Amino acid sequence: MLSRIASSLFWIGRYIERSDGTARILDVHLQLLLEDPWIDEDTACRSLLGVMGSDAPDGVLAREDVLRILAVDRTAPASIVYSLSAARENARRAREIVSTEMWECLNTTAARMPRKVTSDKVHEFFNWVRDRTALAVGIMDSGASRDDAWHFFTLGRSLERADMTARLLATRSLTEASGPSWTTILRSCGAYEAYLRTYRGVPSARNAAEFVLHDRLFPRSILFSVTRAAESLRDLEPRLERAGVSDRALRLLGQIQSELEFRPVAEVLDDLPAHMSSIQEATSAATEAIRRRYFPENVAPSWMGDAR
Repeated sequence: MLSRIASSLFWIGRYIERSDGTARILDVHLQLLLEDPWIDEDTACRSLLGVMGSDAPDGVLAREDVLRILAVDRTAPASIVYSLSAARENARRAREIVSTEMWECLNTTAARMPRKVTSDKVHEFFNWVRDRTALAVGIMDSGASRDDAWHFFTLGRSLERADMTARLLATRSLTEASGPSWTTILRSCGAYEAYLRTYRGVPSARNAAEFVLHDRLFPRSILFSVTRAAESLRDLEPRLERAGVSDRALRLLGQIQSELEFRPVAEVLDDLPAHMSSIQEATSAATEAIRRRYFPENVAPSWMGDAR
């Protein structure tokens, strides 16, 4: 496969997942700002922009500013509209590989993105974004052969999901006194009902964090996402060496797996932001290693204020 095509498929997967994750995080936290009058809105908005890797503008910030910057600003790399437009552009570059259904899905989504979202349509907009990204993923999963094209798409999507879940968990500590509850965190990543079926009880900090971080069966957990990314790397280039692992990206993902597998969840909760930051740094380093290995001529798109 041409490196140009591999790069496009990898970033289609990442941008689709980034759009979905950003919509989930914003849906939770903008609603929280609306419902809780005791939150310092300016501080919370700046913290949220920081977690999402976007620089905060001067002046007092409100939820409308966050919505504009992270949802509909076509020049902000962390925004939803930027990600969906970039996914569409990468699909155009790989048109000989991308299916007609996928192209039409991404093209229609980018064309219908609004330039402004009114306050009464915010939740509806985020639901629409999640529906469109789910459609794109469903098209790929249900209609694509499990060849290199699918593995590059899945590799990008899995790395981005691990990163976005880490960002979501990092927001738990934005405002400790009135930050989102673990029930809200679980709902925001589509994990609440799966959690209830697994633990059969009201979410506690330990159980909820363990589920989203360490569960091997839940597809949105960080461990599941990292494991899926590592499997795609092995399928793209099976190991030939008898000892050790020579692929840097695979080593980095293996180190994350080991941390998640063997570090007690209580230790993670003691300093959740630091542990989530280390996961984001590792996924960024793995992305750079993949770029150098498979598509070195391309510069990896980056979040503002982020190493990627």
